[in-house]
Amino acid sequence: MAQVIDPASPYRHDRLRQLRAFCFTAEAGSISQAAERLGLTQPSVSLQVQALERDLAVTLFERRGPRIRLTPDGEQLYAEVHELVETIDALPGRFAEGNRPLDSGRLDIGAGESSTLYLLPATLERFMTLHPNVRVRLHHLSVGELTEAVRQDQVDFAVGAILDMPDELRYRAIYSYGLSLITPPDHPLARRDVINLRDLAGQDFIIPPQNMTTWRLISLVFQQHAIRYRIRLEVGSWEAVKRYVGLGFGIAIVSNVSLAEDYPGIVVRSLPEVFPKRTYGAMSRRGRFLSPQARRFLEMMRPDFFSDG
Repeated sequence: MAQVIDPASPYRHDRLRQLRAFCFTAEAGSISQAAERLGLTQPSVSLQVQALERDLAVTLFERRGPRIRLTPDGEQLYAEVHELVETIDALPGRFAEGNRPLDSGRLDIGAGESSTLYLLPATLERFMTLHPNVRVRLHHLSVGELTEAVRQDQVDFAVGAILDMPDELRYRAIYSYGLSLITPPDHPLARRDVINLRDLAGQDFIIPPQNMTTWRLISLVFQQHAIRYRIRLEVGSWEAVKRYVGLGFGIAIVSNVSLAEDYPGIVVRSLPEVFPKRTYGAMSRRGRFLSPQARRFLEMMRPDFFSDG
């Protein structure tokens, strides 16, 4: 028998609005950021969260200045309801997109430099050959721009290497690549079969912009092992890094994703295992409905992308 809800029960209120405000706040770690995503005022979101806490007789957030974090009760509630909120919010998109033919519409993909140049071309070619009537737009973005574009639904999903993944985004790894040292042919290290960390100390390095994920990882390894080095030149892209190494300006450490094709004028050497592999994957906003076009593209990149395993 169906349960009869007491008219005085808090469920007569708009519980979905309260739960949505709670989930967005939990993911953003901030009332103001949650309000911005919801298109509401900060006091409105705060009142909805407070009403939920009052109705459930629990404290959901520990408040410390502008930042807040979940209490144990808040973590339990988030685990129970966030998928429900995402599913309900996705319903309009499912009905709007569900019957749209796969061979029409548009697909917006955000990508960093490495993904744009090395990872996506083959899949793009296959997808556009099979679905010529889908309008594809590739947005070439920096790391910070990638996450913001996904947050703001400016792209269906983004592909890249991210070290700090915001809670409101989903990420699944697709590719994994190691790092290698590249040198000019006449550099002393070009003649070494085995490179160790001390070999890299005091060398002149050519680097990409220092906010790029791969270089942040390399710099962290140097710091952890107290390896001093010199930045001889900073250039704007991995292709420029390879070019200037070939011209003899210095040496560089690059992701193997950028070494898929032979590049004249450089020598490639393996690095010690202390340099971890780089993972590249796809990210989307939690709760966003992915169109059939987006799902098809992601499955072409990784066939088990949507499996539970």
